[in-house]
Amino acid sequence: MLTKSLLFRKKIVLIRCGRVFKQIRFYTCNNYFVTTPIFYVNADPHIGHLYTAVLADSVARWHELKGGNVIFTTGTDEHGLKIQQAAEKFGLSPEHHCTNISKKFRDLFNVTDIKYTDFVRTTENRHTEVVSHFWETLIKNGYIYKGVYEGWYSVADEAYLSENEVIEIDDKDGNKVKVAYDSKHPVVWTKEDNYMFKLSAFKDGLTEWLDRGVIHPQKFEVLVRQWVDDLEDLSVSRQRNRLTWGIPVPGDDTQTIYVWLDALVNYLTVSGYPNESHDWPPDCHVVGKDILRFHAIYWPAFYLQQVSHFQKGYKMSKSRGNVIDPFDRINRYTADGLRYFLLKTGVPHADCNYSDLKALDCLNNDLADKLGNLLNRCTSRKINTNFPDLFPALNQEILESKFSPEDIKMYKSLQQLPDLVDEHYNEYNIYKVIEYVMMYIKWANKLIADNKPWQLKKKEEDLQFLKCLIHVVMETLRVNGIILQPIVPNLTDQLLGRLGIPSNERMVKNIHFGSKEISERRLGESDGVLYPKIVTSNKPS
Repeated sequence: MLTKSLLFRKKIVLIRCGRVFKQIRFYTCNNYFVTTPIFYVNADPHIGHLYTAVLADSVARWHELKGGNVIFTTGTDEHGLKIQQAAEKFGLSPEHHCTNISKKFRDLFNVTDIKYTDFVRTTENRHTEVVSHFWETLIKNGYIYKGVYEGWYSVADEAYLSENEVIEIDDKDGNKVKVAYDSKHPVVWTKEDNYMFKLSAFKDGLTEWLDRGVIHPQKFEVLVRQWVDDLEDLSVSRQRNRLTWGIPVPGDDTQTIYVWLDALVNYLTVSGYPNESHDWPPDCHVVGKDILRFHAIYWPAFYLQQVSHFQKGYKMSKSRGNVIDPFDRINRYTADGLRYFLLKTGVPHADCNYSDLKALDCLNNDLADKLGNLLNRCTSRKINTNFPDLFPALNQEILESKFSPEDIKMYKSLQQLPDLVDEHYNEYNIYKVIEYVMMYIKWANKLIADNKPWQLKKKEEDLQFLKCLIHVVMETLRVNGIILQPIVPNLTDQLLGRLGIPSNERMVKNIHFGSKEISERRLGESDGVLYPKIVTSNKPS
């Protein structure tokens, strides 16, 4: 049964490392290094997680299509008090619990064709060694000291909070309780001996970083500057008698390293740190706005090399019970269908509504009716009786004499399309890539409807016009099929295969708009309907 529309916001943050710090890069300019956050394993993956991964994957795939050497990393964050408590709740050891949930993330990413190059788990030995080395480096450089922390602590957020970050509200029984201002999670007053990081010493460095105009939209820069103005030293360890599930502080087995220092160092783990040849910095971190403080304040202070750009998208709350199961939606819509819907509706400047009805309408309209129908029409023997198995050559004279000036202009504008969508891929505005593609697909469908190829095939004098028309439509599909590969890799493989485009000619450099290389090429075998229309007998609820 279709569910009601469900609003879940996830503001996606693009932290652009490579843009400012190119002078310290260790790899060539044709490389592209992108990361997602490592996902917390206190509960099963949901669509918000998948959206983040698909977004990063689509851009990584685009850079690969341009010939770049792509590094794309993701993984799971497996330490901390929430994990310890979640494992106890299910009667499992922390190791067993983490392995179960981490596998679900990996399974989800595999079934949705997330083409990562590395999947890191913070419980791996390689990560433990890197975190320990990083900790000792901070100690050596004088940024960590022993101290006493006293203040509010949110278990759910794994964070200490200042007085300004805590508010008092009435609980369901009318009692006054203290909660975190942002998350509304309960807080408790805590006092304990910890190791402290000299975060307050980085005010000038963080301000200088912000002065480069690195955060967009600007309203988020204002928020981060407020945090910078109120910097206090950060507790980076927990007493081990309270938190056993984590990496021990080197040389002090009474303390556990703070989960956020541990987790953020994963970006160094996957880069090969501490080797001198490690790939650093990444071109872009893709993270959620809800973990902005950790990536825009703590991580730059730990390793001050970041640039940020902000987007909005999907967010779901496990604790509020509004989680959409991505595996179930893959069964309904296919992996490519779900990828397409998430990337089309994940608009940077607006919050997004998820609803099954919206997904159903989007996929039936775009993938089944427009894209699939266009491919079927131009390769159908019912229309192409005279040349059913060819990608026909273009007759320039027929094009100029038979097509309207507007249609000729539209067709020739295809040659600028790769450059236009490249800009949007680079800015993670995938919805704009889809807008451009669907504009051309809609136009090509209109060409078919207006010129009625089923009528043209009946007259000998119209066959050259028919051949030209089919070429224009097929070329439109070929160019846009190459561009859509990072978004719907399986559908485009089927589409380009049907057009007879071999796998080694599907890179951006192979587009060669109007090239004679594709003329009179044999079409591939039909694999049936490109995207079957989704039919449901249940009324949307």
